[in-house]
Amino acid sequence: MAPSKVKPTNVNSLRPADINVVMALGDSLTAANGADAENALEILLQYRGLAFLGGGDKGLDGHISVPNILRKYNTNLFGQSYGIGSSDVWDIAHLNMGYPGAESGDLAGQANQLVGLLQKHSDVNGYTAADFASKIQKAIQIVKDSVPRVLVNLITMFQFEMVRGVDQGQGFCQGLHLFECECELDKNFTNPEMKNVSIAYQIAEKQLEQSGIFDSDDFTLVTQPLFNDVTSPPKLANGSVDLQFFAPDCFHFSQLGHAVVSSWVWKNMIEPVGSKTTQANLSGPALPLSCPDSSCPFVRTVQNSKNCQQFYTPAAW
Repeated sequence: MAPSKVKPTNVNSLRPADINVVMALGDSLTAANGADAENALEILLQYRGLAFLGGGDKGLDGHISVPNILRKYNTNLFGQSYGIGSSDVWDIAHLNMGYPGAESGDLAGQANQLVGLLQKHSDVNGYTAADFASKIQKAIQIVKDSVPRVLVNLITMFQFEMVRGVDQGQGFCQGLHLFECECELDKNFTNPEMKNVSIAYQIAEKQLEQSGIFDSDDFTLVTQPLFNDVTSPPKLANGSVDLQFFAPDCFHFSQLGHAVVSSWVWKNMIEPVGSKTTQANLSGPALPLSCPDSSCPFVRTVQNSKNCQQFYTPAAW
């Protein structure tokens, strides 16, 4: 699919081939900790090149990631990560600022770091949903104030109870999760309570999108809800948990996991707001990979999901 004939100045007219730069903020999932690990110690390694949102390793023929999909539309895409390393190694991380242990309170700092890199290179424990969303809002606002022509993908919170599903019968996983997610092992914290917390976070994220505070001609925020209704981990044909989806700590995604999640994120990006998949089948990728609708050949936003023709622009060829 061709890019727009004229570089779009309105984010609602954004074709996949118009995207020139990818950037990411987040935690150890964004950094792809343990994605290609063969043992628990290698969970410490950040396999950024395999990250579902920011990885550029192997190309689409070797690994599905959102940047690798986008490079099929624009071979000059920039910002994706390559290889193994931390967020402060430019040649590896590029514009993926996520790092292990980061919390919502750290996003503003990551956003400032990101803006600093863009200017340099031309080539906390908020457990309430309101605090969580406020910190995300602060980070996005920093980007909006400093970087033109941006579409922000906000991947909504997954259901915490899914982690408990991974642990069933897996003593090794339970031991590791004691350090990674204490609440998961708290028997007084019931699955319904976990579900309610997850839903509260998801609602707060959706409210950021619905508020319209980030909607302008050259900037917008779109929530991608693929995890919203996923309550159980990926399964094998025999009904057992597919541990190949996870790194050896049974929490972070493996290379396979990042590839599967990437395909569902991409599907969400092409689906209209209000009609997005909310229960990705993590037992397999969303294949064949989705293509933009010929009647609305753009990355879907709140505004172009209401009236696509309003933003229609001609393709380059």
